[in-house]
Amino acid sequence: MLLRSLVIQGVWNYRTMLGAGFAFALLPTLKRVFGDDPVALGQAIERHSEHFNAHPSLAPIALGAIARLETDGADSDTVRRFRTAVCGPLGGLGDTLVWATWLPLVAVCALVLYWFGAPGGGVALTFVVVYNLGHLGLRAWGLRLGLDSGRDVGARLTAADLGGVARRLQGPLALGLGVLCGVILASPEGLAAIGPVWVGFGSLAFLVGLVGGHRAWRPAAVLTVVVIAWFGLWGRFS
Repeated sequence: MLLRSLVIQGVWNYRTMLGAGFAFALLPTLKRVFGDDPVALGQAIERHSEHFNAHPSLAPIALGAIARLETDGADSDTVRRFRTAVCGPLGGLGDTLVWATWLPLVAVCALVLYWFGAPGGGVALTFVVVYNLGHLGLRAWGLRLGLDSGRDVGARLTAADLGGVARRLQGPLALGLGVLCGVILASPEGLAAIGPVWVGFGSLAFLVGLVGGHRAWRPAAVLTVVVIAWFGLWGRFS
């Protein structure tokens, strides 16, 4: 199921979204549960091919939980209601954690490595390896969580606090993005040319904003942008 979940978007469409891919990923379990009854197997495949929409990296949570329900002999109405109920939470949580946090964080870190002078091929390889370790690990963890929890997966998912993980990753993302933007504005040659002093000033501005919250981020941001822009322009035209 884990390997099949990698192609869960393979036949994505506006009518069933991930439905057909979900049934394909779940098929090994369905064959084990209904293998002796072709009619029941066909009904189960049809049931799980209905509309299903969630983030692809968190869809294994639903796959595992529903595989557990089917194995435990839950009735079709219970399975269908459960399947519908998990769509929204897994979609919103996955968008926040993966698309809005993990992917840009790894991309920004890779770009910072490039501006530090790392070779382009090494930067690209680092991005591919680190990003895939994160999202493949998340898929494997989610499938195991669903299989172990069944219909109680909601409580287990709440305890895992993936939203909190996303919030904690947003700090390093903001720091990396701020340093990267400052470097691009002030020195096209990268961090080696801008020097550690200005990197330190940028990091200090980030920490002030982080500690001070909404009271400090505006003046810190304005001061940082003005200083970087001033010295960047002065260095180019002097």
